[in-house]
Amino acid sequence: MSDASFDSQAYENEAQFGDYFALLKPRVMTLVVFTAFVGLLAAPVAVHPFIGFCAVLFIAVGGGASGALNMWYDSDIDAVMKRTAKRPIPAGKVTRDEALAIGLTLSVFACVFLGLATNWLAAGLLAFTIFFYVVIYTMWLKRITPQNIVIGGAAGAFPPMIGWAAATGDISTASVLMFCLTFLWTPPHFWALALFVRMDYDNATVPMLTVTHGRRATRVHILVYTVLLALFAIGLGFTQVGGPVYLTVALVLNALFLKGAVQIWRRDEDASEADNFKVEKSFFKLSLLYLFAHFGAILIEAGLDRMGW
Repeated sequence: MSDASFDSQAYENEAQFGDYFALLKPRVMTLVVFTAFVGLLAAPVAVHPFIGFCAVLFIAVGGGASGALNMWYDSDIDAVMKRTAKRPIPAGKVTRDEALAIGLTLSVFACVFLGLATNWLAAGLLAFTIFFYVVIYTMWLKRITPQNIVIGGAAGAFPPMIGWAAATGDISTASVLMFCLTFLWTPPHFWALALFVRMDYDNATVPMLTVTHGRRATRVHILVYTVLLALFAIGLGFTQVGGPVYLTVALVLNALFLKGAVQIWRRDEDASEADNFKVEKSFFKLSLLYLFAHFGAILIEAGLDRMGW
């Protein structure tokens, strides 16, 4: 091998900025940033734009820190799953020790500076969120219970509560229901995905519900959680963050979501393979719109309220 070829290969294996950024799970961070931003603006307390920017930034950094620590611990699983094999650690771009150091440093940074910028309730909720996701979910329960997605979903549901607490210094019915909206959305969202990527979880020996209880049970669980989700989502419309825009969005989307869940529940297992899980994929795509649309409607309501409408 020539020196030029060796140098080229060494450069390709060297971590770039994008590899370190990928540790933070930017797609997940997008959801964290958006829901935290909505929670902050929907709160009935005006926040200085700079303080608000800092709050959302530190919440995002805390979410990214959780992602880095999750990748550090789950690198063995990521290496055998097709959809995660190209992540920085299994791809050989970043070492586990680097990911651990980055995750711990960003966790402390995010919590301390969120507390200094806003209040210590918000900082405490962020610290608990990181602990819950990394220790309770990733290290403890993810590999031993088929309810892993339900439990892990709690960590992703805290950002709007943290944003609300950053603005108000307290927790309210509205912020708890925003938490419930994300918490109850997570299981049907991920179980729909698991129905058509089951082999990934089989190979990684992760006890996803589709692996431990089968597709039929998973379809029933999707329907049950979707019904509960609809009740809480519509109920949120009758709190101080709701209104006609939110209720319209909630009624339409939950009707479509319930329709999709019923279609999944009624699926014939033999037909599922033949149709390449078209119903599940359609439901999964709708779930991506579902949460952003609900929080977007809350954001619109907050804007209308500030304009006196």
